[in-house]
Amino acid sequence: MVAEGVRWASLPADFPKGRAVYRFFRRWRDNDFIKELYGRLRTLLRALSGKKPEPTAAIIDSQSVKADATVGATTRGYDAGKKTNGRKRHIAVDTLGLLLTVLVTAASVKDNDVGRDLLEQLRTEHHRIALIWADGAYTGWLVAFATTVLALALTIVKRSDDTTGFVVLPRRWVVEGSFSWLIRARRLARDYEGRIDSAEAMAWWAASIPATRRLARNGAPAPRRVKPSAA
Repeated sequence: MVAEGVRWASLPADFPKGRAVYRFFRRWRDNDFIKELYGRLRTLLRALSGKKPEPTAAIIDSQSVKADATVGATTRGYDAGKKTNGRKRHIAVDTLGLLLTVLVTAASVKDNDVGRDLLEQLRTEHHRIALIWADGAYTGWLVAFATTVLALALTIVKRSDDTTGFVVLPRRWVVEGSFSWLIRARRLARDYEGRIDSAEAMAWWAASIPATRRLARNGAPAPRRVKPSAA
């Protein structure tokens, strides 16, 4: 369902009953079991890359997605910059692009405003984090707050004013890659979840798909697809 966006009722009859599966999903969501599972996958992948279990640096960013009619008006909004009516996913990843924190808000919420909650949660769950990279949306008072209150060095990586076209920015490309992994899960192509915590849980489930595949390749990145040559 997460990977292909198929309705559970449309699956073959030999799959478990939809209500039983939803009870499983709800129990894992409410007890943060999916976050624990992904945390174990992340630890294994970091070990395969020769890194310590807990990261010391992270990258944060957000992604606005359209919301389905199942999303209530109280938890959705309009992102004028992206011209998107829906929700916004705010994530923090380590230097390998592995998920550390997920927060979902209405798309109308500014990155700088929710950045405080994102950084506080990151500091609570990952005590060794000391350095954060972010884009220009997180400038201003948040930089001083991160330094004085959370003891985090928030470094803003900006795009040069005289740059045209697509440019790979240092560090920021990592979190952009993480968003591309998430959006490949069709369930996340738009937000269908009635509850915010369900939307966050779906992001963790979606992130676990490339993580398990990466483990199966002993930590190696996915092979590049080669287009067949013209006959």
